Amino acid sequence: MDALVRTKIPGAKKLFSGKVRDVYSVDREHLIIISTDRISAFDHVFPNGIPKKGVILNNISNRWFSAIKFIKNHIVETDYRNFPAPFRDHPEQVADRAVLVRKAQRIDFECVARGYLIGSGWKDYRETGEVCGIRLPEGLELAQEFPAPLFTPATKAKSGHDMNVSIEIMRKKLGTDVADRLGELTLQIYEYAREKLKKTGIILADTKFEFGFIGNEIVLIDEILTPDSSRFWDAGEYTVGTSPVSFDKQFIRDYLETTSWDKNSPPPPLPAEIVEKAMEKYEEIRQRIFSPQ
Repeated sequence: MDALVRTKIPGAKKLFSGKVRDVYSVDREHLIIISTDRISAFDHVFPNGIPKKGVILNNISNRWFSAIKFIKNHIVETDYRNFPAPFRDHPEQVADRAVLVRKAQRIDFECVARGYLIGSGWKDYRETGEVCGIRLPEGLELAQEFPAPLFTPATKAKSGHDMNVSIEIMRKKLGTDVADRLGELTLQIYEYAREKLKKTGIILADTKFEFGFIGNEIVLIDEILTPDSSRFWDAGEYTVGTSPVSFDKQFIRDYLETTSWDKNSPPPPLPAEIVEKAMEKYEEIRQRIFSPQ
């Protein structure tokens, strides 16, 4: 099975290629977003992808968009057969992996919800006793659940890492009302998904969202609650004080740490056995997320 790592729709204008998604113009009000099978790690996109990864991400995201009713989103159509031409004429590139969306004015902050002390939050806490400027109790351990989930925004970088910032910086940039509303929505979505996932044996450790304006209304955009935007843990193997088994692409990062690649030069292709294992992990989390509850 081949991975779709590049898209080209004859007669359509490609606006942007991100680490995973290709964005095409439809008209003044709409876009087509295609989830490719590209895989990135350490801010590099690898030459070979993970077959069906884009289909899985698109399926997970669309089902969450459909389930979350308390905030509007940008989705217009998920069935490629209802896409306008020329997109519907290329099912090999869009079927099950593309969405027709309304254009939104993107808010240039990542909105991150953290429920557990892990990742960059753990590093910050050890150095300062804080996570993104939020003072936390002393003596917390790796992967420990916070007393209450945290909202920690980050600036969006065109390349490289997003940078964690304080809520005060976000308020200065967007205004207090908008920044605080984004914080409320981020934690509301996180808590909704966390409770849903608990029933499937999954811990939602943290996740990030993107929002935009359509008119004067804040809407949810991009992707939501996928293995690429979230940290999912197996509740059955979770232990405070150790780094939990994760369903995201940490598996690939761990493999890369065993290689001689310097993380600065162009990355080598991933070996077939690593690609196969990654495929299995993405498919497993899709099945786990939507198992009967």
